[in-house]
Amino acid sequence: MGRLIILIGVCLIIIGTLITLNIPLNWVGHLPGDFSLKWGETRVFIPLTTAIIASFVLSVLLFAFSKR
Repeated sequence: MGRLIILIGVCLIIIGTLITLNIPLNWVGHLPGDFSLKWGETRVFIPLTTAIIASFVLSVLLFAFSKR
């Protein structure tokens, strides 16, 4: 449980640093495989590739910090 809290804290520090330094992350959500559909005034965004990459990164991090 302690390692998970440390991991969450590290992730929050990284996100906070990216926001504070105003590092452009405009590629997030605009990868090949991220879909954007528009019907009139309605727009639906499906970030499929971004979700797969985020899932992979989180899986690797959780595996690295898991108890074995």
